Amino acid sequence: MKEDELIRQNPCRIPGYDRYHTPERPVATVAQVLALAKRMPPRFSALVIVAAFSGLRWGELAALRRSDVDLTAGTVRVPRKLAALRSRMEFGPPKSVASNRTVTLPSAARTALAEHLAEYVGEEPEALVFTGDKGAVLRSGNFRRAVGWAAALRAAGMPEGFHFHDLRHTGNNLAAATGASTRDLMHRMGHASMRAALIYQHANSERDREIADAMDRRIVKQAKRAAAPAKASKTKGKATKEQPAARKATNGTKPKRPAREPASDGTGGATGTPMARKIKKG
Repeated sequence: MKEDELIRQNPCRIPGYDRYHTPERPVATVAQVLALAKRMPPRFSALVIVAAFSGLRWGELAALRRSDVDLTAGTVRVPRKLAALRSRMEFGPPKSVASNRTVTLPSAARTALAEHLAEYVGEEPEALVFTGDKGAVLRSGNFRRAVGWAAALRAAGMPEGFHFHDLRHTGNNLAAATGASTRDLMHRMGHASMRAALIYQHANSERDREIADAMDRRIVKQAKRAAAPAKASKTKGKATKEQPAARKATNGTKPKRPAREPASDGTGGATGTPMARKIKKG
């Protein structure tokens, strides 16, 4: 609408509706994630750990195949997702071009995934990594019922209102706490926009404490380095001042030089010399 200034204020504006606010989601600790994984049926333990420490979405995890996992490199590829449609489950491309990525796993997730592959996944390259008890594709509703999700959350002491998707949120917070750049987070999360990555870079008390501790170490180190030359200079100056005083103490009275031997006129010397005997006879 052209601003013709006929109306000074827009009557259609609702306060606050021109700003989009994303509510803060709960974040679990590493200990809580591991506790939750232990309370899962063994078949789904690795799913929780990989979800939390990789940052993959539910549909990306459900679509993983053995050929997407490289245990030697410790990476997983995300070339597809599994989507729940009205009447069927369908594999398709990831959410966006940026979502088609390769994510490196921390060792805890790599170990859990290796054990899961050996125990529950067929050898064929196209075998799905995470499936239900009968080998069917994962459905979020069936999964929650199968694992007793609500009871497991309570037993693990998880935050109130914690959803499976919050495992991804937890992993992204962990990645951000390492000091990862916005671009690094965008790649790991599979986002083309900076907006989502910036959400995870907000300050939190634990990370701020780590920053302050790191600053302390640098301050102490540099303060010691700065104090070392000053101390050396002070010690050198003190030694320089003491040296003249020492000379003054020792040179207060000049030492007498030894008396010079009178110049010989040829008659001095020992009486036993031929010259002395000759003079005596004469």
